[in-house]
Amino acid sequence: MSINTISPQALNKLRESGQCDLIDVRTPAEYQEVHASDAVNSPLDRLAPKQVMDARNGSTDQPLYVICKSGNRAGKACEKFVAAGYENVVNVEGGTDAWASAGLPVVRGKKTISLERQVRIAAGSLVLLGALLAIFVHPYFAGLSAFVGAGLMFAGITDTCGMGMLLAKMPWNQAPSCSK
Repeated sequence: MSINTISPQALNKLRESGQCDLIDVRTPAEYQEVHASDAVNSPLDRLAPKQVMDARNGSTDQPLYVICKSGNRAGKACEKFVAAGYENVVNVEGGTDAWASAGLPVVRGKKTISLERQVRIAAGSLVLLGALLAIFVHPYFAGLSAFVGAGLMFAGITDTCGMGMLLAKMPWNQAPSCSK
């Protein structure tokens, strides 16, 4: 299945010339930190394509533009829309990073630790804990380090990170309001 894409510059021209529906599928905390000025937050883990399309007041014939940090999660969101029968969805190339780098209008809020960085901190801490427990308590604790390593390999192979999904649901990764 091929998902249509658009550059941030081309989308900005469309946005300036009229109504343009843009959803941001990052976590609420990521969205609160920085987002394209007209983007509405609809996190990927809670994305309901039918509800999003129903909220567009019957404008399902107009394209729905989807953005995330770099384009990966937006691609997954587009696939969800297509699977639900809505094919007029477009992934914004390079995501919010490319949008901001192009100098296009963004809204900046409270700085947070990125989800990717949180995963590295948590995984590293668990590997270190497992190694220390294996040395000082019992060798079986080496299994903790092996389990985390296997999880990281699985995440790399499948492009699905269970630890990232779990961390995204933590209270510090939630924002008081998920939309504009």
